[in-house]
Amino acid sequence: MSIKEGDKAPDFTLPASGGRTVALKSLKGQPFVMYFYPKADTPGCTKEACAFEEALPQLGKIGVTVIGVSKDAMKPIEAFAAKYNLTFPLASDPETTTIAAYGAWLEKSMYGKKYMGIERSTVLVDAKGKIAKIWPKVKVEGHAGEVLAAVKAL
Repeated sequence: MSIKEGDKAPDFTLPASGGRTVALKSLKGQPFVMYFYPKADTPGCTKEACAFEEALPQLGKIGVTVIGVSKDAMKPIEAFAAKYNLTFPLASDPETTTIAAYGAWLEKSMYGKKYMGIERSTVLVDAKGKIAKIWPKVKVEGHAGEVLAAVKAL
């Protein structure tokens, strides 16, 4: 991971589902959760997105925004958001600039073959724009609950 807890959150501006744009500057003064997922509409990513969607009412009460980021193009992201009624922004980072800045673009290996890919990870940024917590190598089961507990502890 290239970033650590306590670091200033790396800047970003990305197109997101629903014709939105997500940007660090527009989130100033409010905490947010940014999670990185490998590919829209795959089993693990769907489970994770739906869990965050379920946690939204509680997160919203605390004033926390959730943003999902992948390198998918906007068209599959929009289809994914529509298919599962995901109301939080899903951002597209095809150049992986933001994904890399947040430490989620790593060398992976499958069947002995090495390649670059997104590590499923989550970052919690506090209201001061600092990294409050990082979850690398996320296991989907129960993850949204862990994030919610960390957000409540901010």
